[in-house]
Amino acid sequence: MSLSMTGYGQAILHHEGYKVRLELKSVNHRYCEVMMRIPREWTRYEDGLRRTVQQQIKRGRIDVFIHRERDEEQIPAARLNDTVVQAYLRAAEQLADRYGVKGTLGISDILALPDVLGEPGEACNGDEEDWEEHLQRALNEALQGLLEMRRREGGHLAQDVESRILRLESFHHEMTVLAPHVVSDYRNRLKHRLKELQDGSFTLDEHKFGMEIALFADRSNIDEELTRLQSHFGQCKRLLLSDEPAGRKLDFLIQEMNREVNTIGSKANHLTLVNLVVEMKAELEKIREQAANIE
Repeated sequence: MSLSMTGYGQAILHHEGYKVRLELKSVNHRYCEVMMRIPREWTRYEDGLRRTVQQQIKRGRIDVFIHRERDEEQIPAARLNDTVVQAYLRAAEQLADRYGVKGTLGISDILALPDVLGEPGEACNGDEEDWEEHLQRALNEALQGLLEMRRREGGHLAQDVESRILRLESFHHEMTVLAPHVVSDYRNRLKHRLKELQDGSFTLDEHKFGMEIALFADRSNIDEELTRLQSHFGQCKRLLLSDEPAGRKLDFLIQEMNREVNTIGSKANHLTLVNLVVEMKAELEKIREQAANIE
């Protein structure tokens, strides 16, 4: 099944009092380019995350956004530093004993002192492997969403391309039926024209006339081009059904088909054939636009 290069996927991770949102966006690109936008303290995970994306996506520009914020529903309670509190209380007793300072320490006074409470978010800078494992799991979830959208879009693109190939095949059939009559039509037109010009001053040389028809038949023969076009149509259909990335190969086949159609156009000395060439080139251009979106 063909894949589109455009898609979107996301996942949300709750861990250690943080809410982490991963977003993946992919657009057309000649190669596979992964751009990471993640918190600075997690740059050590960047290479591993990039490799995970590249293992599943072969073409396209993929932007990976990782945004971290406090998870209000899961922020752990502040940690009371008992050692620091006891040290402050002993210092208060010493002040009273040595200097006769009077007064008491209230709860609000103690809580306002430095280092009495530990930071609830310290776990974010903890074990690297612990965070990397969770980030990898969330990235794979977002990738599944991205790939599913690329599959859906790719299916629509493949259907459109296939319908246009069928249209090309119908034009090809018309050309195949018409090609044998091109020479006879030319012979009849040429003979009719010569008769109109006949004023008795010259006689028609049947031998030279036959040579002219033979040369025209050789110049206007499009059998080889029609055979190659038929082969290209079959290759395109097989590519659309393949699990391998098909975009580049389709682009190459479109160039080859355009070359064959242009050759037919240069050889054709027949109005209907020329019109069919114009129709085929228009369809090939539409296929080229769609193929630019296929991985």
